[in-house]
Amino acid sequence: MTFIEKDGYMVIANSAMLALEKAYGACVNTAERLDLKSEEDVLKLLKRFRKRWRSAK
Repeated sequence: MTFIEKDGYMVIANSAMLALEKAYGACVNTAERLDLKSEEDVLKLLKRFRKRWRSAK
């Protein structure tokens, strides 16, 4: 449970939900920055990452 002041009022919020909302926002911003629009885009990115990681060993 978290207490937040908003517009002069004290609001009680679920701490876990606040953390999830913040994490979700970060993921959305990163996906937009990397131009990831589908699961296929994410898989392609992961494959490229793994290939570079393996070659760096």
